Amino acid sequence: MIDRTGLAEFLRNRRQALQPEDVGLPRGQRRRTNGLRREEVASLCHMSVDYYSRLERERGPQPSRSMIASIAQGLHLSVDERDHLFRLAGHTPPPRGTPTDHISPGLLRVLDRLADTPAEIVTELGETLRQSPLGVALTGDTTRYVGPARSAGYRWFTDPAARRLYAPEQHPFLTRMWASGLRELVTLRGPGSRAARLAELLLAGSEEFRRVWDDHEIGVRPHQVKHFVHPEVGALELNCQQLVDPGQAHALLVYTAVPGTESHEKLRMLSVIGAQSLS
Repeated sequence: MIDRTGLAEFLRNRRQALQPEDVGLPRGQRRRTNGLRREEVASLCHMSVDYYSRLERERGPQPSRSMIASIAQGLHLSVDERDHLFRLAGHTPPPRGTPTDHISPGLLRVLDRLADTPAEIVTELGETLRQSPLGVALTGDTTRYVGPARSAGYRWFTDPAARRLYAPEQHPFLTRMWASGLRELVTLRGPGSRAARLAELLLAGSEEFRRVWDDHEIGVRPHQVKHFVHPEVGALELNCQQLVDPGQAHALLVYTAVPGTESHEKLRMLSVIGAQSLS
């Protein structure tokens, strides 16, 4: 059963405890609100201001599990706080110890400070959970996919457009890498896991995947240097650094170019292009 009073008080408390800089927002000069405004939280949670406001006022229908998950992420809740929020809303929290889409507050705080750098947070299946603005400018909005297509590895074998962003000479290696990584995850997570389901779908739908899958190759790791082919700025050679959150099976990927190189100048151009597309 939903605890409307407890839910409202908890939401207000967490909103007021957050500062704009905690979530990557500008503070502004005339801020009088203690913490975040309701409209800022609603935007972070991908919902209407009216809907969120009703929750803080103990009104409205019981929020769904997906809505609660979105609120937990928007408020940068820890896993313990997320579970508490689920219970206040009358839902059983997601099971612990299994991969989830909930990003830890620490990883989110790092991403929020990378507005001028291509960066993204991905799951172990290559599903993009969050991107920096320049990350969107580099690869497009890869959070928009649903179903199996959320996985970059799945798209690699099923959508020819997924390969256009990478230099053709890298394609054979990336094919081996995605198949190898998925095989390791299937072994780690076991039958019935999401990884196993993706493998089943690809075995049924991709001849190329079946061929490399049968090689039983293990341990093909991503290269630190990525070779992109961007539709507007052309070839880019970027170093990829990973910050791994083992508790959530997530990784923050940060892409940088060596200063003074052509790729470094192209990244600066891309930041301008990205800013213009958002204005």
